[in-house]
Amino acid sequence: MGIWLITGEPGAGKSTAISKILLQIRSHGYTVGGMLTREVRNRGEREGFLITDISTEETMNLASSVIPISGPRVGKYRVDLKSLSTLGVRALHHAKEKSDTVVCDEIGPMELLSPEFRKCVSDCVLNTPNKPSICTVHKRLADPLIDELRNSERTKIYEVTFENREKLPGEIAGEVLSSLEQS
Repeated sequence: MGIWLITGEPGAGKSTAISKILLQIRSHGYTVGGMLTREVRNRGEREGFLITDISTEETMNLASSVIPISGPRVGKYRVDLKSLSTLGVRALHHAKEKSDTVVCDEIGPMELLSPEFRKCVSDCVLNTPNKPSICTVHKRLADPLIDELRNSERTKIYEVTFENREKLPGEIAGEVLSSLEQS
């Protein structure tokens, strides 16, 4: 089974692509688990990020510029490592054990601050060859874990652009569904 790595510029539509892919996979009767990251906006200004367990829809703060969080700083945000190492890790492990497909949106600078999360991505994505995984990563992020994901022989890398963001989710969903049907 493969790893589909979705990359692109900020705002290109990586998370939107993941959402569309999930819908298509679910519409064929397969289960999807893992975690999603979403922006928190107030009056058009980004104030932070939430993480959501796809299976349970439980949501926690990942980072915020307005809510007091005692975690490390990334840009104007403080990162809640506890939420990431509990909800994020739990969601990925649950997906590995119970779902047909593992999703990790996203593996970025904030998420990589958590040693537990890093280990979990390695375990649930890189070291789970019997399930397809779909992940989003920052386009230019340099990190040993990201390099390992990019260089895995199981990985197919797709860049979301303005030109392809409408058709790309269908293409990736088709490939994932094909791999699920062959298993």
